[in-house]
Amino acid sequence: MTDGLGNPMQALQTKLSEVTQTKGLRDAIAVEQSADPLDTTQRALEREMATVGLDRNATLARQIRAAISRINQGGYGVCLECEESISQKRLAAVPWAALCIHCQQRADRANRSVDEWLDDGFATAA
Repeated sequence: MTDGLGNPMQALQTKLSEVTQTKGLRDAIAVEQSADPLDTTQRALEREMATVGLDRNATLARQIRAAISRINQGGYGVCLECEESISQKRLAAVPWAALCIHCQQRADRANRSVDEWLDDGFATAA
């Protein structure tokens, strides 16, 4: 399913490359001792922000790898929940989308992440 999407595999691989470039974030996690309590607090905040960024990137990388796997298995563009086609507009905006917009909205309201669908075995990560 690539009509109007250009090359989703290329877009996914490019995005995966971006989110897995974590050198700067990993460097920010390094613990450095400081005699100044304000510096210690500032560095702790910076580490926390870097950790959140790494976690976000890891989650996105997992979703992108799962989308690449769906392309390889022929299931790309099909909602993991309702099995209806995901709109071309949604896939153009979010090529790693695993849910159609309606199922994504229901998941958001239920506070359920896409990772839960991936964990349930609906898709396999590459």
